[in-house]
Amino acid sequence: MQHEVKTLKLIEIFIVCDDFCKALTKWQAQQGCLPTTRKGEMSDSELLTLYIFYHYSGYKCFEYYYLNFVQVHLTSYFPDLLAYERFVARIPRLLPGLFVLLKWLCGQSERTGFYIADSKPLAVCNNRRIHSNRVFGGVAARGKSSMGWFYGLKAHLVINQYGQLVNFVITPGNVADNNGSLLTELLEGLKGQCFGDRGYLTGLFAEFYQAGLQIVTKVRRKMKNVLMPLADKLNLRKRGLIESVNDLLTSVFDVEHTRHRSPVNALANILSGLIAYCFYDQKPSIVVSIEKRLYP
Repeated sequence: MQHEVKTLKLIEIFIVCDDFCKALTKWQAQQGCLPTTRKGEMSDSELLTLYIFYHYSGYKCFEYYYLNFVQVHLTSYFPDLLAYERFVARIPRLLPGLFVLLKWLCGQSERTGFYIADSKPLAVCNNRRIHSNRVFGGVAARGKSSMGWFYGLKAHLVINQYGQLVNFVITPGNVADNNGSLLTELLEGLKGQCFGDRGYLTGLFAEFYQAGLQIVTKVRRKMKNVLMPLADKLNLRKRGLIESVNDLLTSVFDVEHTRHRSPVNALANILSGLIAYCFYDQKPSIVVSIEKRLYP
């Protein structure tokens, strides 16, 4: 029974990836930059499918997944299966497609007017090995989260009340949550209310409000308290929904681990894990009361 469920998920992922690759190929042809492919090679949609499906396999090592699962159980689905070494060599080629596919999936999420924002730290090595780490030089940085200091990247995420991923931005670990350019990119085009922790206190509140988005956070200890509508106060308490999403990304979809030997492969793993979450059928969700308000 479990094998049948995984097979259905594999087919679902392949259909979406294949439709996406066809649309992307059509756009590339219009731009005159159509890539060349050889006969008998795996298509990009097949490569994307296998890489995304890794996060549903239960394996914590991609090599074991490919050698012990893909090459054993999935050869009938992928007759032109590549050797493990050749597949790994093709992963950097998948990175742009993974990024665009994830943005496209985020665009399919419902714009409900209720959003929660948070950042997830992605450590790339143990703190004791920070000074000896050379793989992520110039890419990762030291940052601080509620769990303490870490060295790595940050995944800034926005979700709705149904647990659907609405937008994302990947930055070095030292980028603050309330960074102006980051928030502008992360919250672009959203209308309604966005709830966050104190790290999202920003001087751009008025600009977002003028654009139709109200950022709701708690105040810091030394700040003057302000009155807040009861509905906003209750909804702010439900911000823990995104912590459940972050927990799934770590425990189920394995977006964070410290075994990477290439920044490109690390980014590909993060993006594919976020894509795999978009296909997850049991996303955490909450019930919220959304009041219709007039914005300038």
